[in-house]
Amino acid sequence: MSSMERQPEPSPELYRPGRWIALAVLVLAVLLVAVDATVLGLATPFLSEDLEPTATQLLWIGDVYSFVIAGLLVSMGSLGDRIGRKKLLLCGATAFGAVSVLNAYAQTPEMMILARALLGVAGATLMPSTLALIRNLFHDARERSLAIGIWGAMASAGAAVGPVVGGFLLEHFWWGSVFLINLPVMAVLVVVGIKMIPESKNPAPGPWDPMSVVLSLVGMVGVVYAVKELAAHGGSWQVAVSGFGGLAALVWFVRRQFRLPAPLLDMRLFHHRGFSGAVLADLLTILGLSGLVFFLSQFLQLVQGRGPLEAGLAELPAAVGAVTAGLLAGTTARRFSVRSVVAGGLAGIGLALAAVAAVHKDTAYPLIGALLLVVGVGAGFAFTVTSDVILSSVPKEHAGSASAVSETAYELGAALGIALLGSIVTGVYQGFNAPAGTPPDVATAAHESLGGAVEASASLPEAEATTLVSAAQDAFVDGLGAASAIGAVVLMATAVAAWFLLRDQELEEGIVHD
Repeated sequence: MSSMERQPEPSPELYRPGRWIALAVLVLAVLLVAVDATVLGLATPFLSEDLEPTATQLLWIGDVYSFVIAGLLVSMGSLGDRIGRKKLLLCGATAFGAVSVLNAYAQTPEMMILARALLGVAGATLMPSTLALIRNLFHDARERSLAIGIWGAMASAGAAVGPVVGGFLLEHFWWGSVFLINLPVMAVLVVVGIKMIPESKNPAPGPWDPMSVVLSLVGMVGVVYAVKELAAHGGSWQVAVSGFGGLAALVWFVRRQFRLPAPLLDMRLFHHRGFSGAVLADLLTILGLSGLVFFLSQFLQLVQGRGPLEAGLAELPAAVGAVTAGLLAGTTARRFSVRSVVAGGLAGIGLALAAVAAVHKDTAYPLIGALLLVVGVGAGFAFTVTSDVILSSVPKEHAGSASAVSETAYELGAALGIALLGSIVTGVYQGFNAPAGTPPDVATAAHESLGGAVEASASLPEAEATTLVSAAQDAFVDGLGAASAIGAVVLMATAVAAWFLLRDQELEEGIVHD
């Protein structure tokens, strides 16, 4: 079988059962990065009490991780293609573990912001490396589809397991424990990965261009920051400078890639309709979904009164659906078609979001659980197949760059979605009228956030507190409904676009020839 491959660095491990053990190690990294992205939300109240950050510092603690990841993914994917994806993965995993300790024991808000930024740098090395290594571990197309399904399933499971693990740890230990769980997992990854994962890289990569790295980082961070600030606080000269500066850097980055003999990102990848269609589908899907994902935990805890652990468990149907669909996605796409599976999955998510728009604070859990299951199944089918299309559309030596583009679309979609849909939720929420007689300082705190309303109401008599919190909960649910309705429109439009852009796209059969 190896004679059929044009593999620059042949390794017998690629064709032995050891590749599945290597996959198990790779998905550990994915699981951990996904868990880490969700546990901070639960830990924020405890962290705030200890470190006493200002509102701006708290925003940076939450956002800087995703800013840095979004800004460095393309650069790190390209670096892995050049120096070796295994080498980058193991270095990144070691750094991720070490910086997790810095996060856990941060003593000041400034130290926490720096620690989260460094964790983002390490995280940016992990995601594109894992997907690119799968591209080089599995040369049978059906095996690779299953491997990508497992990879995607673990990412989905991590996002859902994060609140459960975080809820358990926060009920029994201090907030830093949510970061220390990274250490044993990364230790296993490094020890087993050294032995089981074969090295792979571009055999003729050319030099790494530092100027392109800077432009990519400045461009992505500038745009994402501007969108978030615009949504949260409205327009200002800082937002304008950040947004236009970021766009200018990205335009410069693209123009530079066309001129370089060895570009950081080969822009010719986007000439492939399947590749471009899959990337666009990923970006818009995450954008439309992010309102639900970001605000669902608040709905379950602050509106329906669940504890952190119970809220985490309540979100599990989404993970179950995503894992199951992810494992079946490759077979289903070959039996029917790529575009029908992707468009069908996206339409399913869109219909579920439309139903979420009708949810109210007394909605029984079975309906919420069923809607989350539909969202999970749709996402499992769509994301697994688009990841397969993205990887199979490009030559093996560009696997890191292609994976990074896929991950960047995900991060950018999440940032834009949380900013745009989050501003809708916030705008609708802040429009509610506090009951007559509510002290001005309490009313101000209540209009800041639903959590603020619950906390501020503690200073009021019971009857007045109940009335204030009930009005705030109703406003929050109205905002969530508005964001879900817009998300539904985005998902249905994306389903239609995917149907046309992925026309004639097929998953490969048998052994992959590069």
